[in-house]
Amino acid sequence: MMAGGGRPGGGAPPRASPIADEICRIVDGLNRLVGVVLGFGVIFVTFSVLYEVFVRGALNTPTAWANETTVYVSAVIYLMAGGYALLHRAHVRIDLVYERFPRPARTWLDLLTFVFFVLYAGALVWVGWRMGWQSFQQGETTGSPWNPPIWPVKLAIPLAGLFLLLQGLANLLRDLGIASPASRR
Repeated sequence: MMAGGGRPGGGAPPRASPIADEICRIVDGLNRLVGVVLGFGVIFVTFSVLYEVFVRGALNTPTAWANETTVYVSAVIYLMAGGYALLHRAHVRIDLVYERFPRPARTWLDLLTFVFFVLYAGALVWVGWRMGWQSFQQGETTGSPWNPPIWPVKLAIPLAGLFLLLQGLANLLRDLGIASPASRR
């Protein structure tokens, strides 16, 4: 059994670091801002679909851009929402099992799962960057009649991975007591 309230290595709980608190506040603020922007993205997608339905049905003049725009903006929203969801701890966790463990075991489980989380988010950043940069360099487009560039959507992958990774780190700093829970504003 670990001493210190389940903190790895035991001992007294660490004092919250003002630097860690500031890092957490910045990361939280960034992901909150992303969440607000994504909310406007959802509104944009809604109006794009409504516009397309109207011009296609009432005026019999479908657009060349509405369908692809809706798909690509929705894809970016889906990708970028990960950090925002993690900020609010809204990702799925099997609480039925997790909450049955004593606090020290949950701390160790959090650390173990964080390793896999870093591997996942790191892969999003690394592979997404390579894919997005290659798409940008090649001037890749969708090949549709409208034919917009696809690289902005592909470059959203590493950006989403970065925001997810930063929020995961901020949450871990709080969970381990390195940053104070009050730094979440």
